[in-house]
Amino acid sequence: MSLRVALNLVFLVPGETGGMETYARELIPRLAERDDLELTCLINREAAAAGGGPWGEACPAAVVPVSARNRVEWVKGEQWFVPRAAARINAALIHSLASTAPLRGPQVRVTTIHDLNYLLVPDAHFGLRAKGMKALIPAAARRSRRIITGSRSTANDLESFLGISQDKIDVVPHAARVDDRVKATPEPELRQRLQLGGRRVILSPGAKRPHKNLARVLEALAEIPAEVRPLLVATGYPTPYEAELRQRARDLGVSDDLRFPEYLDAADLEALYRLSSLVVVASTYEGFGLPVLEAMARGIPVAASDSSSLPEVAGNAALLFDAQRPLEIASAITAVLSDPALASRMSDAGLRRAATYSWQATADLTAASYFRALRQRE
Repeated sequence: MSLRVALNLVFLVPGETGGMETYARELIPRLAERDDLELTCLINREAAAAGGGPWGEACPAAVVPVSARNRVEWVKGEQWFVPRAAARINAALIHSLASTAPLRGPQVRVTTIHDLNYLLVPDAHFGLRAKGMKALIPAAARRSRRIITGSRSTANDLESFLGISQDKIDVVPHAARVDDRVKATPEPELRQRLQLGGRRVILSPGAKRPHKNLARVLEALAEIPAEVRPLLVATGYPTPYEAELRQRARDLGVSDDLRFPEYLDAADLEALYRLSSLVVVASTYEGFGLPVLEAMARGIPVAASDSSSLPEVAGNAALLFDAQRPLEIASAITAVLSDPALASRMSDAGLRRAATYSWQATADLTAASYFRALRQRE
C-alpha cells in the first residue's frame, strides 16, 4: 500500500519563487514515479491559473482558495486550508516545500527548510514577509517530525540557531539539470538586445538582494583595468535594492560595465550562460547555492564565495574568495579570464562535480525522509 502524501505548494507563484520553484518542478515528477507514494499537490490560485507545471500533470492538484501574492492569505491558506485539504484526501503526511508549514493537524509533517535567511541575513526579505518568517520558520522546525535541508551547512545552522537536533534533520542535496528542450536564443540576437557588444561577459544570477553581495562584485569590477574589464550581467527579478546597486555602480564608474536585464525567458538564460566566460556567486549566505551547480552543469567556470554552503556544493571545482574582499573577487575573475588553460580545467572539473548530484537522488532521499518520519510516530 502506497503512502498518501500532500505536497504543500501554497507558496508557489510560477515565475516569482526562484530556487524554491526549481526545487518543486524537479522533485515532484520524480516522486510521482515512485510506486510507494501517492501524491496530491496543494496549489494556490495563481499556480492553478498559470498551469504548465508538474502539479496537475505528474501530480494531481487540489486548489487551496488563496492568492499567495497576498502574504496574509498565504499564511491563512497554509495554516487553515492545507490541513483540511490534506484530510479530505486522507493524506497521512504533509510535505511543505518552502520552509514554513501548517502547525496543527493530524498529519505527520515533513518540512524542507532551505535556509535561515530571515535570521542570518534579515535584509533578504522585506516587510510583512520578513515578520512572518521570524515566527513561522522556527515554529515549523519545532512542529515537523522531520526537517529536510539541502546542505550540511544549513543543518548546522538549524542546530546552532534554532536548537534543532541533528537527529531530526535529513540533508538532501539538490541538483542541476540542463533542459535539452530549451532552444537558446541566437547569441547575436541576445548580445544586441542586452547591449553586450563583443565584450566578454561574467554572469551573476540570483535575486538582487543585499546578501547576494553584488555591491562587492561591483567594487571588484572597479579594481580591474578598464581595457580588460568584463561586462557584468546580473539576472534575477527586480527588488527595491536595485536602485542602490545602480547608484553604487555610478559612484564606482562602472555603470557602463553593468547590465540588469528586466526579464529573461528560458531561451535567453540558456544563451546567456553559453556566452558567459565565468559565473560569479558572491553571496554572503546561501542555503544550498544552486546557481553554482547550474553553471557547472553547463561547463561554465565558477568563482564563488567561501561562505556558508557554497564551498560544500562547489568542492574543489570552483575558485573560492572571501566575500568581503573585492580584491580577491577581482583576482578570481581576472585569473579565469586571462588563463584559457585554467578556464578549461575549471570547466571540466565543474562538469564532473555537477554530475555527482542528481534530482533522482534528491527524490529518493526525500522519500526516505517520509518513511523515517512515519517510523518515528510508531
